[in-house]
Amino acid sequence: MKKINLKDCLKTASYSNYSSTALLLLRLIAGTAFIIHGYGKMQGPFSWMGQESSVPGVFQFLAAFSEFGGGIAWILGLLFPVASLGIGFTMSVATSMHMLVFKDPFVNLTGGSSYEPALVYFGISILFMMMGPGKFSLDNKIFGDKN
Repeated sequence: MKKINLKDCLKTASYSNYSSTALLLLRLIAGTAFIIHGYGKMQGPFSWMGQESSVPGVFQFLAAFSEFGGGIAWILGLLFPVASLGIGFTMSVATSMHMLVFKDPFVNLTGGSSYEPALVYFGISILFMMMGPGKFSLDNKIFGDKN
């Protein structure tokens, strides 16, 4: 049985310049959004949901860190699978909360709360987990590509 090496898990898939550029643009846009969303939460990482929240502080911290740190990691393309997994878990919980607990619609045509943004970001995290960051990333520079 072959031993799994962390370095091998962080190697990137080999894509064309066009595909890698598209991944870079999506990383920059989505990563910036997560830094902005996570920054405010990092100001009170164990209590950003408020005193009335039943969500334990450690889970609030994990969500805040996943958003803020994951956004930075997405932009840099650094430790990309780990960041994508963290954001994916956070967005799956956010989607579930809005859909099942708050009973929000998929899209709110009056501009109110919906689960669409969380589900879209969940989809992006799945895409990133499957494709990786592309050749224009620190993971590629540090760990190389899989070929």
